[in-house]
Amino acid sequence: MPKLINMELLQKHITEILILIFLIITFLQSGFDKVSDWSGNISFIKGHFKESPLKNYVPILLSVILILEIMAGALMLVGIFQLITVGDHSLALLGSELCAVTLIFLLVGQRLAKDYAGAMSLAVYFILTTFGIFLLNS
Repeated sequence: MPKLINMELLQKHITEILILIFLIITFLQSGFDKVSDWSGNISFIKGHFKESPLKNYVPILLSVILILEIMAGALMLVGIFQLITVGDHSLALLGSELCAVTLIFLLVGQRLAKDYAGAMSLAVYFILTTFGIFLLNS
């Protein structure tokens, strides 16, 4: 029976894999939370954006974020598999780039809602994501 995981590739890309796992957990959990409590999320976010120009677009914007989170998480999940089996990083990189774009969208929303603390907390995720992108491009 052939080995599925190439241990040399696993060791070589362990930092990228750990970053990807962190982002997968973050993005897929967020996506699944939105799906499992859609109305609660809509209600909360409508209140959060009641004074912003986005207040009338909450359901469509939340749908866009949901789709991006699930796509990014799925791409990174498959990307890890490719990374440790054949050394291909293209899907992991694409998923990470999608994470970065999603975080920028979230940042814009937080700034428009004047939630500066929320916007600032996104910086940690963005730094980690861009570091992962850097490593996957190396």
